[in-house]
Amino acid sequence: MSERKRILVVDDELNIRRILEAALERHGWSPTVAASGPEALQTMIDQTFDCVLTDVTMPGMTGYQLQRQIAEQYPETPVVIMTAFGTIPDAVKAIRDGAFEFVTKPFDLEVLKKILEAAMDDKVGAKSKRPNKSGPKRTTFIAESPAMRDVYDMIEQVADSRATVLVTGESGTGKEVVARLLHELSPRAGESYVAVSCAALPDTLLESELFGYEKGAFTGAQGSKAGRFELADRGTLFLDEIGEIPLATQVKLLRVLQEREFERLGATKPMKVDVRLVTATNKELQGAVEEGTFRLDLLYRLQVVEIHIPPMRERLEDLIPLAQYFLAKASLENGRSLKEIGRDALDAMLGYGWPGNVRELENTMERAVVLSKKDEEVLHLRHLPKSLQRAA
Repeated sequence: MSERKRILVVDDELNIRRILEAALERHGWSPTVAASGPEALQTMIDQTFDCVLTDVTMPGMTGYQLQRQIAEQYPETPVVIMTAFGTIPDAVKAIRDGAFEFVTKPFDLEVLKKILEAAMDDKVGAKSKRPNKSGPKRTTFIAESPAMRDVYDMIEQVADSRATVLVTGESGTGKEVVARLLHELSPRAGESYVAVSCAALPDTLLESELFGYEKGAFTGAQGSKAGRFELADRGTLFLDEIGEIPLATQVKLLRVLQEREFERLGATKPMKVDVRLVTATNKELQGAVEEGTFRLDLLYRLQVVEIHIPPMRERLEDLIPLAQYFLAKASLENGRSLKEIGRDALDAMLGYGWPGNVRELENTMERAVVLSKKDEEVLHLRHLPKSLQRAA
């Protein structure tokens, strides 16, 4: 018989402690209760725990302060925060500081048990969850500007965590490059990386594409199909243009993030998955929340860590290195000789606004290469599109 999991419950309300103690015992776990943060820390001196479940608002020491103390003294012990809905932003900050997860009050005991199970599963695998920074990176990330160096530092800092990441920025800034790097620098690098453009799929297909379906689930479903969450199990799932998903699908996505399980369309049993979710948007999601087209609770779940990529016009230090990289790449792929950018072309490029950002720059270099003669080695203003020539 396996040893019972030990959970420390910290709450200053006696009734809450009693309810949780009874529920956790019925589930087969071994709970210990404490009425305050200092009492919890004193208890942890003499006993070891598989997980700590703590309230936020307590006299003497808040749950956040307790979480930080545990992170310093017992870094392998996961902490789950119980919080009121109005303090979710603070709970999100606690996850950035090392908490495993938060649950909002009033909470469903079954949801809470699943979160605690996930936290303790995470603890068991903690020793193997180290960043794979010694392995080869396949994604090229060029960062000469201070802003993009900060972006890369953030990627390195959060890559080895399980936190969801929301990548924001204008269209064409390189949000999927960030998502790929988060995967390649993580302990999941040897597993699947799956990318989905939410805007490219009709609402009727998006749900089945994400979650899969069983035979006969709808007209035309002649067989079963695995969804993207299944395909990304133990790896990373990147959902681009997350602001485009319909509200009905948002509800199901929220469930996956909270409970780490979902059901295929037409299925009767849930499936468990271990997926690191990275999403991206060029929209202002807070505005979508105010308009009623995006759920606030889902936004909180998605932006545990937010990485913003500035537009090309705000990081011109990156322009020339990026242009030279794209020029060399396109010349190699198309059998051309262009390997240098002339002064006239450089001046035009530096004076241009680049509304399409890095994607427009890459396309511009490829166009110039394709339209050049095979023996030309220097890219000049005449090779550039009329829009850049006018800017010059």
